[in-house]
Amino acid sequence: MPETITIIGAGMVGICTALSLAERGHKVQIIDKAAPGQGGATFGNAGIISPWSLLPQPVPGIWKNIPNLIFGEHKVLKPRLSMWHKLVPWGLSFLRHANTKQVYASAEAMQYLCEPSIDMYRQHLKGTGAEDLVQSSWYIHAFRTEEMAKRWDETAIDYVLRRAFGANIECINAGELKDLEPALGPVFKAAVLVKDQARARAPGRIAEVLFQKACQMGTELIQTEVRHIEQEADDWRIICADRDITTSKLVLATGAWSAKLLEPLGIKIPLLAERGYHVEFSNPGAELKHSVMDVDAKLVASSMEGGLRLAGASEFCKIDAPADPKRQALMEQQAKTMVPDLNISEGNLWMGHRPSLPDSLPMLGTFENRSGLYAAFGHSHYGLMMAPKSGQVVADLVEQRTPNHDLAAYSTKRFA
Repeated sequence: MPETITIIGAGMVGICTALSLAERGHKVQIIDKAAPGQGGATFGNAGIISPWSLLPQPVPGIWKNIPNLIFGEHKVLKPRLSMWHKLVPWGLSFLRHANTKQVYASAEAMQYLCEPSIDMYRQHLKGTGAEDLVQSSWYIHAFRTEEMAKRWDETAIDYVLRRAFGANIECINAGELKDLEPALGPVFKAAVLVKDQARARAPGRIAEVLFQKACQMGTELIQTEVRHIEQEADDWRIICADRDITTSKLVLATGAWSAKLLEPLGIKIPLLAERGYHVEFSNPGAELKHSVMDVDAKLVASSMEGGLRLAGASEFCKIDAPADPKRQALMEQQAKTMVPDLNISEGNLWMGHRPSLPDSLPMLGTFENRSGLYAAFGHSHYGLMMAPKSGQVVADLVEQRTPNHDLAAYSTKRFA
């Protein structure tokens, strides 16, 4: 019997890993209590697929902006009191990575995972009948003053870094922005365009389609809750709610839940669940041609199959904490500012958890003295973009292929 490779986690990273392995003839099983692509962070993200999402969250000078992110008009960041004991050491590590040298090193590591994302998604979707779920687009960063747009375009590390890696970027005025996106509100006076990108018309459905493609190659889904994992000689025992499963090769694509599974093994990692929200308006009455970010509010609006989606916010809290009761009303107000003609009467709130490490890079690789266990988690805000290449990298590691790229930046030991 061929050896079965087990993946815990049916988010986009787990599915892309399964697909890469299945395409090479491996027998794969995925374990998750949720339906493929419908739990975690996959279903609800903003849908941006970009080769140029290579700016890590910790950047020089970000500490100056933290009070405004927490207490400012847009309430971008909300750290809950119950998380301070974990957030303080995590935040100090975050700030240690906020220097120019580290930012460029992280950007290079991010580019390796993000750069092939559009082509890889299109290749994965080829022949499925759902190729139109990935559409070419631009990423519009909308500003409230032309002066700020020009200053950021010329000096901000966001655009300096992207240009250094080859991005095609253009600054436009209010009239040009109105021609490009007529539905946007008059509050925006200029924009910076990041070109040569794509957007997902339905991230959750892309995950479903790719999972079905993997199933056609023999991949199986075991839908149950994983309680914990144990090493038994050369095998791994997965204790689930209704059964135990034994495997010799185990991939953890468990997102924000990864730290909890690893801690009983003595493996401690600074991974926090960074909650994000979206509100999707199912009968919007308005449409956007591209993905648009309100730079001040750090919110991204995009027209999708299910309506117009507004996604964003960062909330550090326990995974099982209740939703912020004020978040939907705030996001509906912000959505009307972005798209004044938007019908907000049919808005559905969603929340999910980004698996965030202090340097914005995922963990991809093996664990010391833990043969057969592989990391594929910690993709922070970039999981949709990094998933196809991450899946390929992890498949190579499982096959014990010598990598053609230095993977030290994604090491499971880098925070030891």
